[in-house]
Amino acid sequence: MKQQGVHPEDAEGTSDAASRPDRPDSSDGKVGEEPLDESCEEVHIDEVEGDEPLLPARVHRPSDLMRLLVGVLAVIVLLGIAAFAHGTTSGLEQDINKGTGQAPDLLIKIAGLASSIAILLVPVAFAIERLIKRDGLRIADGVLAAVLAHGVTLATDLWVAKAAPDSIQEALTQPSPGDIHALTDPVHGYLAPVIAYMTAVGMSRRPRWRAVLWMVLLLDAFSMLVTGYTTPFSIILTVLIGWTVAYGTLYAVGSPNVRPTGRTLMAGLRHVGFHPVSAAREEGPDTSETGDRGRRYFVTLEDGPPLDVTVVDREQQAQGFFYRAWRNLTLRGFATRSSLQSLRQALEQEALLAYAAIAAGANAPKLIATSELGPDAVMLVYEHTGGRTLDSLADDDITDDLLRDTWHQVRALQSRRIAHRRLVGDAVLVDRSGTVILTDLRVGEIAAGDLLLRMDISQLLVTLGLRVGAERAVASAVGVLGPDAVADCLPMLQPIALSRSTRATLRRLARERAQREREAVLEASRQAKQARLEAGHEAEPVSEKAEKRAVRAQARAEKRAIDDALEEAREEDLLTQIRHQVLRIRPQAPVEPARLERVRPRTLMSFIAGAIGAYFLLTQLTHIEFGPLVANAEWGWVAAAVLFSALSYVAAAMSLLGFVPERVPFLRTVAAQVAGSFVKIVAPAAVGGVALNTRFLQRSGVRPGLAVASVGASQLFGLGCHILMLLSFGYLTGTEKTPSLSPSRTVIAGLLTVAVLVLVVTSVPFLRKFVSTRVRSLFAGVVPRMLDVLQRPQKLVTGIGGMLLLTFCFVMCLDASIRAFGTESSSISIASVAVVFLAGNALGSAAPTPGGVGAVEATLTVGLIAVGLPKEVAAPAVLLYRLLTLWLPVLPGWLAFNHLSRKGAL
Repeated sequence: MKQQGVHPEDAEGTSDAASRPDRPDSSDGKVGEEPLDESCEEVHIDEVEGDEPLLPARVHRPSDLMRLLVGVLAVIVLLGIAAFAHGTTSGLEQDINKGTGQAPDLLIKIAGLASSIAILLVPVAFAIERLIKRDGLRIADGVLAAVLAHGVTLATDLWVAKAAPDSIQEALTQPSPGDIHALTDPVHGYLAPVIAYMTAVGMSRRPRWRAVLWMVLLLDAFSMLVTGYTTPFSIILTVLIGWTVAYGTLYAVGSPNVRPTGRTLMAGLRHVGFHPVSAAREEGPDTSETGDRGRRYFVTLEDGPPLDVTVVDREQQAQGFFYRAWRNLTLRGFATRSSLQSLRQALEQEALLAYAAIAAGANAPKLIATSELGPDAVMLVYEHTGGRTLDSLADDDITDDLLRDTWHQVRALQSRRIAHRRLVGDAVLVDRSGTVILTDLRVGEIAAGDLLLRMDISQLLVTLGLRVGAERAVASAVGVLGPDAVADCLPMLQPIALSRSTRATLRRLARERAQREREAVLEASRQAKQARLEAGHEAEPVSEKAEKRAVRAQARAEKRAIDDALEEAREEDLLTQIRHQVLRIRPQAPVEPARLERVRPRTLMSFIAGAIGAYFLLTQLTHIEFGPLVANAEWGWVAAAVLFSALSYVAAAMSLLGFVPERVPFLRTVAAQVAGSFVKIVAPAAVGGVALNTRFLQRSGVRPGLAVASVGASQLFGLGCHILMLLSFGYLTGTEKTPSLSPSRTVIAGLLTVAVLVLVVTSVPFLRKFVSTRVRSLFAGVVPRMLDVLQRPQKLVTGIGGMLLLTFCFVMCLDASIRAFGTESSSISIASVAVVFLAGNALGSAAPTPGGVGAVEATLTVGLIAVGLPKEVAAPAVLLYRLLTLWLPVLPGWLAFNHLSRKGAL
């Protein structure tokens, strides 16, 4: 086995040993103050079975990254206060100068002399101590951090002197006492490197050195403030820069890996009174969700039964840190344990839960000893349980008695308000006698609320359902917990409330179901086409009218075959099956999912993208005087823009109904498009309209599959028309100022880019399979729908004409908005306006913000400026256009949405 030594200073720290009662000779002490393995090797031979993975020399700790981000944020906040709270900063400086001005001169001189000497001696003394203990890597990290901190201080001094606002310069500097024409340094070039060095070498984890460090820093800051060579904000900024650069350096280069090895574990067991003979590393799942459970060892003793030992160190505890932090941020206060939990807290929590679970009458591993293995690892010793996990059992071995025993253990925990928080397959252990034991209690919680207890029930329902099916899982739960307790967990039966591994399994099963449905639809389409070809070969010549009727009948038959195949292939997901099983027992059970998310990823992305878009938009508007601009606006063109905006809803209704062979009221469809203007504000532009139109068609009597196909066909034709018009107008824009009909370089570059992308997709097998699968599934539903539309030419004309009219309305609305604010717009052609609109609309549909807010405004403004429109006209024109097409229709859209909802049309 490959071993890695432990740094000597990492052996400092007190032990938290819990001695076994049958071993009176055990004693508490400090584990690792001497090399444990060296002191024991004279008597014992440590044997660790199996090769442990080679440990990396350095690890990148998420805690260092978090401290780096906190430091950067603190620097930004400090500079913001200095920039905008000028009165506060000047008042603080005056108060400090008044208080320190009364200090005796002798005290000031002694403090300055002592601090100037100590600020250099303390780092040197610590470096000598580390070198004596053969820990030169930490010293190298400290020197690198000091060099980087010095470079950052020089850059900050240069920025404050040359480019910073006057308020920041006044907060960080003041006239030098030795030369009134010179200013003091904004950041101290020697203090920041010292702080970075001391932080990087780990002095903060050494109590004595930490006390000396802070005493020296405070003494130096006092002497500098009293003598007038710095300001309070300068001192704070210096400390923040040194601290931030140190943790940035540690995260970039990594911290020395001090993870204890199996040999260290053996020595630690002897220290708490055991006499181990050998230890075998137990392999288990290693994911960001379960990797922080620690490394597990099976340990045999000279006398007595074997042990199960879990070792947890800082690196393993950090696994899944960002996932837990994200869950704590987005969920409502009960997602996971603290993301910044210390090793001592983790040890105490697991010990408390182990004792509480046994006291509640549940079968759980018995904890018999705990100890620290130095300051960076802890050890938990359990009695050996043996057995296999639920995941490793064969399906035939999972009997009804085993299911009921599992629920009995959960009921025992819940009777004492203990939440397990991770009832997945590898946390349920079945020993040789068939007894169920619940393991992995570390992430649990005592005195848990009803919400957490119900989440445990829903999690175990899904865990068992994945192995034995929904019916047996629900029946076993009802037999032990009762129907009311199981019914109360239905609002928690949603993916966000389940463990990460369970969600991944459900997603994999969903992909497999979708693949089976696609294959069934494609097979039905292939068989229908084959039958149609065979019927065509066997049919005798008939009249043209009869032939058209036969074609329509065959298309309807093909559509029915596809719908029937989709219905037969459609499968319910596991969560739906569990709900149905519970509702059979308790029909009145609540099924509405509980709101567990505090912030959704889509909402956060929309907020960030909207903020970025608003920033760029505001930067364009700061130099524009809107008063004279609005006073000189031509209101006739404004009225024309309003008219074109209103006409766009009629065109949108035409473009949708043109791909719906069924009869749908036209005016109600127009109202639905108006309602879509309200939906666009609360959903991305490419999502809200599709969902609303699909829902509207379903409520209007169109079958769900046909409604989706109709909206898909409309979107597909719209995309094709959009691309063709963009290329056409781009071509005209490139040729309108040249005598030859040669397209612009932009259009040529765009076509070449598309060609290269197509070649890349077709040449990479993975991409080719991905695209072909999606295209085949799309055309499997859309093509039959298009066959219905093609048999009605008036419908096809309505749909394509509506799309062209919709684009025309928006282009004319933008053109009228431009002409309302300046005569310079006469030099801008309709083709140029169309190109700008089509490009802006495409980016707006791709942007994750509701209605494309920010992306559309920025794109349209930049595009109009690029085609020759002054910024003073482009910005207000875009604002007017967006006001008429996005913001003003919100109130009518809300009224239409509520009206259609009351009528049952949405």
